[in-house]
Amino acid sequence: GHAWFDEKASALFCDFLSHWPSLKQLQRARRTTLLTFFREHHCYQPRLIEERLAALQRAAPLTDDAAVIKPKALMVEGLVDQLRVTLKAIARFDAEIESVAPTLPDYALFQALPGAGPNLAPRLLVAFGERRERFASAADVQMFVGVAPVTESSGKQHWVHWRLQCPTFLRQTFVEWAAQTITRSFWAGAYYRQQRAKGCAHQAAVRALAFKWIRILFRCWQLRTPYDESAYLNALQRRGSPLLASLALPSPATH
Repeated sequence: GHAWFDEKASALFCDFLSHWPSLKQLQRARRTTLLTFFREHHCYQPRLIEERLAALQRAAPLTDDAAVIKPKALMVEGLVDQLRVTLKAIARFDAEIESVAPTLPDYALFQALPGAGPNLAPRLLVAFGERRERFASAADVQMFVGVAPVTESSGKQHWVHWRLQCPTFLRQTFVEWAAQTITRSFWAGAYYRQQRAKGCAHQAAVRALAFKWIRILFRCWQLRTPYDESAYLNALQRRGSPLLASLALPSPATH
């Protein structure tokens, strides 16, 4: 049943598995019972509900062996109980972050970033921290969080690989945020499409975008100046950036 829900960390998912820990039990449920369940959990998307019900009818069990099904159902019930406790703890953390983050001096630098929002802005803030002397350059940040690639050589051979020794959560923070900027920043979207046109896969293009964003964020952080999309686009235009050479700049009213 987990394939029918995009969001696993939710009361809907937990309650669904608690009601029907096995496919056999689920397929015995009446349509009206299922519709009532989704309605009580504030799911009012008819198309999504119908897709779930159709998938339920098409589903086939991997086995009918009760010796396998019963222990697995009990395991599901136990894991759901653990998931409920974890979700409550996460909710407490989220509430504390929401309360504390806006009180920090540098929060405004990250809150206004395109695509950051209440979830990624605090994570970006933590990634940089408050001590400006911690990083001497943007390259230090890029290497620390693992966005900068590593080049190795042996004899006449050279190869580039993803940095292995790094705080993966921080790296993921920058990668996730960079992906959000593709549709929210003019230059970021242009750069991403440029990378894809060169043959880069989606993830490689997003990582390259994150690499460029860190250079910009480092300067904003050092100068304690919020990022300004229009100012950055003007700077690119003054420098004759090839990124914008064949693109029409948006009017100031769009930013």
